[in-house]
Amino acid sequence: MAPSVVGSLRGQPAPKPASTDTPSGVRPATLDDLDALVALETRAFDSDRLSRRSFRRFIHHGRAACCVAAPDGRILGYVLTLFRSGTALARLYSIAVDPQARGQGIGAVLVQAAEAAALERDRVLLRLEVRADNATAQALYRRLGYRPFGRLKGYYADQTDAVRMQRALRPVGSAHPAPRYYAQTTDFTCGPAALMMGLGALDPARPLDRRLEFRLWREATTIFMAAGHGGCEPFGLALAAARRGVSVRIHVSRPPPYFLDSVRDPDKREIMALTQVDFREQAEAAGLPVTESALSMEDLRAALDAGRVAVLLVSHYRMLGTRTPHWVLAFGHDGRRVFVHDPWVEPDDLETPLAAADLPIPWSELDRMARFGRDRLQAALVLGPVEDRSRP
Repeated sequence: MAPSVVGSLRGQPAPKPASTDTPSGVRPATLDDLDALVALETRAFDSDRLSRRSFRRFIHHGRAACCVAAPDGRILGYVLTLFRSGTALARLYSIAVDPQARGQGIGAVLVQAAEAAALERDRVLLRLEVRADNATAQALYRRLGYRPFGRLKGYYADQTDAVRMQRALRPVGSAHPAPRYYAQTTDFTCGPAALMMGLGALDPARPLDRRLEFRLWREATTIFMAAGHGGCEPFGLALAAARRGVSVRIHVSRPPPYFLDSVRDPDKREIMALTQVDFREQAEAAGLPVTESALSMEDLRAALDAGRVAVLLVSHYRMLGTRTPHWVLAFGHDGRRVFVHDPWVEPDDLETPLAAADLPIPWSELDRMARFGRDRLQAALVLGPVEDRSRP
């Protein structure tokens, strides 16, 4: 997987609030619509088509809304909107209008249906990708309040670029600009990727690439996990951060070792425990400040207000349904929501970095998310400039 680095993602607020009402003539898709949807997809697109299997999956997917425009009973268009659980973000993944029905305003109606579906699920941001050579679609989105915020090179099957656009369905913003986003390139380097984004937030000139990703992993890995390569633990990540000239404060709800519950092999458990105790002793020898209590949401808010960022341990269950320890970066808030970069891009949900970067997450949801395992382990690294050793 190639790494993905993107810049600031937050757009401008919508000129007026979106409607929560689904437009007339639009309804949720059902399995009875599969033949019509596949036929419409074939007529509307030459490539990058959704398969029958994909339509079937998303019609019943809890994190998706597929709506069809059928004003006279015949399906003239559809829109597919995807959602990340636990966040206030929605993504308009696909929209199509029958070529014979274009120019009748159906596209705008379908976008409004996507917005209504997003608001029904308490989403405040709707993002989309559109072909860079599709000026007509871009003009429609602009007219509906969408603003470009980035570009994805070679996104489509014919290597055409995608323009990223978004609209705030409700007022949203942050005093803190979003740092560059970096998607982890393996399933075991979330910690390094989250730390890289934190380092990039404090030093915008720092290169973010796979060489740094794996160097950080080698410096902070637990060696093993339940299966496959080991992930990273807080003290190892903190040492790696300190070596790169930033201030780091470690918050843990209990001493190490961590992540042993799901590891049955006694030799692996012993190696993981020994490695983590060694990381802890190295951190203490280096004089890194350690707080043996969880980072509260109030302390996180204070840290963000002071211009710091936080690498947080979360359970991915509340977002993607997997009980996996995972590291993300929190970098700003707007009072009601925390803005987070999640380095994991979920391929099974057809995600791109658009779905994982600059995620608005309600404070209460992040508080529930930032705990892992049976003992609800909490861990965080608060990063700041090297001269900043103040709390939290």
